[in-house]
Amino acid sequence: MTQTGTDLNLHLKALEIIAEMREAVAAGKTPWLVAVLEAIGRWPLAQEQVEDRMYSYLIGGEAFDWLLLAERLCDELGSLIPLEECEALLFHGRLPLELTEDEFRRYLGAAKYRAHLNFLYGVRVEEALQLTVQEEIHKERRSTSIWENGQVDDEVCRRIYGATRSELLLEFRGQDGPPAHLFLPELTEFTYWLFRYRLRYADPARVASDTRKGLALLERLEARARRMVSRALPQPTTDCGGSSPSG
Repeated sequence: MTQTGTDLNLHLKALEIIAEMREAVAAGKTPWLVAVLEAIGRWPLAQEQVEDRMYSYLIGGEAFDWLLLAERLCDELGSLIPLEECEALLFHGRLPLELTEDEFRRYLGAAKYRAHLNFLYGVRVEEALQLTVQEEIHKERRSTSIWENGQVDDEVCRRIYGATRSELLLEFRGQDGPPAHLFLPELTEFTYWLFRYRLRYADPARVASDTRKGLALLERLEARARRMVSRALPQPTTDCGGSSPSG
């Protein structure tokens, strides 16, 4: 696949942004997270191939995975940033400094921030909704064989979208043949497609109810992750002989 002049210019612009980000962090001019967010706000590529990995930042032309781009940029910074802070951001979405939602939106820019919200609701919440329904099925049919041969996936999709996963995959891909295995980038795209499918065909009241169900699980998972991180952090000691007060 050959690059057009426009593609080449966009890739050169991306390299320039990376160089300026590295310089700002290396010189101590900017906190590393701010440098990464500023680079994300300026980033011109919807996707790119880096060695043997394809990064798809914009799903369905409208859902922006900013953490995937943050991962790409953190790789470029390497040892310039603390490993613990980098892992906390990429694995748990925990920022190393306090940012308001308005500040975060300003760094990303209006268009990327809207696309970030599309990704949040269209991928993360949709995944949580599917997991919630999967748990409901598991509770209902704990003693049956529905968990064999991947049948639960079809049941989850039938309850949420009114069709089996295989049927939905065929419509997603526009193919007549049997659906093949989905790799991660295409799985993310398929999840967002399912979100759009649900909005298009489901009753509005049902859409709102299912979205609340997905949000509730997502919030519980995030709260559980925060508790786990809190327990893992060193506990403060007292100045009175090193013992904590009782009660």
